[in-house]
Amino acid sequence: MTSTTLVIDTELIRYRWTGADGNFPEYEKLIPAESNTSAHFDTVEAIKAVNSLRALDGKGSSIDLDIGSGKITMADTDGKGQGELVADTEGELKIRVDAQYILEALRACGGMAELKLTDSKSPMLFATSGYQLVVMPMLVAKPHSEAEAVAEAEAEPETTDTEPEAEAKAQSQKRASSCSLRTLVTQKKPTH
Repeated sequence: MTSTTLVIDTELIRYRWTGADGNFPEYEKLIPAESNTSAHFDTVEAIKAVNSLRALDGKGSSIDLDIGSGKITMADTDGKGQGELVADTEGELKIRVDAQYILEALRACGGMAELKLTDSKSPMLFATSGYQLVVMPMLVAKPHSEAEAVAEAEAEPETTDTEPEAEAKAQSQKRASSCSLRTLVTQKKPTH
């Protein structure tokens, strides 16, 4: 593997860029080719909303996005708060994302950005000014409302699991509901 170094000196700072030749993963395969849902919005307002939700939650681990009807609704997963952004939207979709990853993507985009989604399990594509960023959503076992959860619990027959079996079942359900594939890829589009 060889590397190339570029150094630019200014009056205040020295920039140093090092490039490396080699075999890299085929990141292009992660970038969605098509989308069913899209939103064009202001990332500055989105950053404020994400930071507010993280402050309310305390943990700030994940955020639910509901895209459609000319807005993006961001809500903390515990239901403690939500924020709405005005957006030019096409299609509708609900998706859960890691709060830190979406915050990093929004900061990298800056200004107006385009968000394109295929479904709630596929990569989210952020695009702005020649850059593309891919953020993987968090996979959740089965999103449902509190009323559905109560009805589901009442419909299930009572079982008497032994303590180790009950603990193993709870751990399995916890892993299934918090399973996530988290990746952030940055690519600069070639300019023509």
